[in-house]
Amino acid sequence: MTDTTAPAARPHPPSVERVLAAARAGAGERDGDAALAVAREVVDVERARLTAGEAPRDVAALGAAVVTMLEAFDGPVGAGTAVTGTAVTATAATGPTPVINATGVIVHTNLGRAAWPRAAVEAARLAAESSILLEMDRATGRRGPRYRAAEDHLVALTGAEDALVVTNNAAAIALAVGLAGRGGGVAVSRGELVEIGGGVRIPEILRRAGVRLVEVGTTNRTRVDDFEAALADPKARVRAVLRVHPSNFVQSGFVEAPASAELAAVAHRHGAIVLDDLGSGALIATERVGLAHEPTPRERLADGADLVTFSGDKLVGGPQAGLIVGRRDLIARLRKDPLARAMRPDKTILAAVAATLAVYRAGRAATDIPVWRMLTTPTEELRRRAREVVAALPDGSAAVVELDATVGGGSVPGETMPSVGVALAGATGRDAMDLLGHLRAGDPCVIARIERGLVVLDLRTVAPEEDVALASAMRRALDAASGR
Repeated sequence: MTDTTAPAARPHPPSVERVLAAARAGAGERDGDAALAVAREVVDVERARLTAGEAPRDVAALGAAVVTMLEAFDGPVGAGTAVTGTAVTATAATGPTPVINATGVIVHTNLGRAAWPRAAVEAARLAAESSILLEMDRATGRRGPRYRAAEDHLVALTGAEDALVVTNNAAAIALAVGLAGRGGGVAVSRGELVEIGGGVRIPEILRRAGVRLVEVGTTNRTRVDDFEAALADPKARVRAVLRVHPSNFVQSGFVEAPASAELAAVAHRHGAIVLDDLGSGALIATERVGLAHEPTPRERLADGADLVTFSGDKLVGGPQAGLIVGRRDLIARLRKDPLARAMRPDKTILAAVAATLAVYRAGRAATDIPVWRMLTTPTEELRRRAREVVAALPDGSAAVVELDATVGGGSVPGETMPSVGVALAGATGRDAMDLLGHLRAGDPCVIARIERGLVVLDLRTVAPEEDVALASAMRRALDAASGR
């Protein structure tokens, strides 16, 4: 006998209008379009739930979900919302997620590189929340030069004739090589045709800038004579020599590179300009903290470079920016380049860069710039802090451990420095990976690493004021890993 019973009708979610009406009482004074958009999201999720065979929720519950989402967008930076499955869960939809960097990598590219000094944060805040004299002369009330406090600081710190700030160092290089002119030759050692991060390569930057790459020397050995041959070749039409400091790799063994002063002399004799990309661009001697010497912009300018480019967010320790220093006439040409407008930073970055550089001029870099504070903190101080963190954890769950930290971010490659941290006991292999996940999932989010099979948290990259929060996060992660 044929069953003629009709299948049960699939339930439908309430209409968007009903859900929105249920939410209005708790939503307060909000833009109607914003509330409507969230109500539609909630109804879409409810429809997916019902299709999957889950039990329906009443209109009041759905209205409450709308209110929860709207209120979450009012929350602190980093607290956004997403409706998934049966609940509204927190995400990082509306802002960045603050992180405690316990990796031991001081300039961690994946974690935003340098933390800004407080002076830079405050300068950016003031610039963001109010109007400033960005391009106005205070005395005359007329349009004036674009805010150049950062560039004046760069002149003072490097001995350059002038300076220019752009969005990042890749932009600085692209703008600088354009001085060779459309189709002009730019000579680069084959050993310096590097990839500078994010898959961006020096040959590609030159090609996009409309100049022609002239390769000289070999991968491991390039001499002044190699450059002179290219400079003297009329067919090559070399108008600029580009030096690229290997700030993110090390060559050793049978290697040779020309001295910067000798190369500058040869280039100038043939009428070419010298562009020196330092990448990290330390403004303080790195050997002071036991690292290999990183050439400074002042040194390269003194050796005859016409323009030196470097980053603002690596060893300088400030916001992401490209810093160009050198000859006044060349900087003036860069300012007039149409690409300069496409590469110029906004008022908040200019203010923050200026504030960062002012810290150097005030002689407070070692204490006030987080990158240099991390680099200069004595290991005994780290050891004392590690003991206090261990004491705040359950007995036997952690121990003080000696570690090696690194600068990272394409700075001082191959160099490490002694550090001290905390190793969590009892978690190896898959358990260690799970424990890392629990640390990332907590509030605050903690990023650690695995070394010698154990989860370790390096205190060189943790600010002292974060120690209490770090210990709390570690306790919660240990409890979660043990199922408590």
